[in-house]
Amino acid sequence: MTTRRFVIALGGNAIVPVGREGTYYDQYQITKTTMHQVAELSAAGHQIVITHGNGPVVGNIFLRNDAGYEKYGIAPMPLFVCGADSQGGLGYMIQQNLQNAMFLRGLDKQVATIVTQVLVDRGDPAFANPTKPIGPFYSAEQAEQVAREFGWIVKEDAGRGWRRVVPSPRPRQVIEFRVIKDLLEAGVLVIACGGGGVPVAKCEMDKIEGIDAVIDKDLASELLAELIEADTLVIVTQVEMVYRHYGAPGQVGLRRLAAAEARAMLEAGEFPAGSMGPKIDAALMFLAAGGREVVITDPEHLTAAINGESGTSISA
Repeated sequence: MTTRRFVIALGGNAIVPVGREGTYYDQYQITKTTMHQVAELSAAGHQIVITHGNGPVVGNIFLRNDAGYEKYGIAPMPLFVCGADSQGGLGYMIQQNLQNAMFLRGLDKQVATIVTQVLVDRGDPAFANPTKPIGPFYSAEQAEQVAREFGWIVKEDAGRGWRRVVPSPRPRQVIEFRVIKDLLEAGVLVIACGGGGVPVAKCEMDKIEGIDAVIDKDLASELLAELIEADTLVIVTQVEMVYRHYGAPGQVGLRRLAAAEARAMLEAGEFPAGSMGPKIDAALMFLAAGGREVVITDPEHLTAAINGESGTSISA
């Protein structure tokens, strides 16, 4: 078997699936199942970077932030610090499960989690029109108070109350990509870009600083895959494969797609912006940059999809 370099992007459902309680122990057991499949790939000699979403975990961190302020007057941490917090907690859980899965197979390989910063452009149009809702719902009076006190932008959310909204800018650079690549080449399995990375922006004298935003996890994973020269980008989501007419009575599973066909379907509105759209967008960017293949599947079919027995394979 030819050795390949993978970036495996785990969606939040690979850690907290819809309908599950989402306790730490629940998350741990779900992650364990997925990491056994990743360990099988490592046992076959492949190089692997795991990225992951952080919702709803970061949302819960933000709620604890809010509750601590309301009840005890504890100053809330900025959103970008909440993102870094989630990278540590989720990275620990993924790392330990992967270490244990490797141990059970008699594999002596190191696993490391990297707190990853992702550069965004302050001039990105997303900063002029924040649309990503985060955190709790507020009454109109509460919303006015937090907007005044913290400088937040708040908007009404579908008649259910008011919520803070933040920008979702495009990722421009992964600050730690050289470290990640060096670790890969040294035989280490790496966990990086959790939650799309901690958003940072340039400030005076070309330094960087955290900025409140949410970066799309799939776009950050795609950029990292480019930078470390991965062969294959694997996007793990809620469905076994990409479907034409998803959710309709006549939906059709697509096992293989050419990039041109995927682009035509995206432009025709086949893939909604809130679900499969960003994943197809990331896939097309990766292939246009010289990537070999993108695989889209769910956690249960991860190994089978990489082996071409399930999921959707997209190639140039």
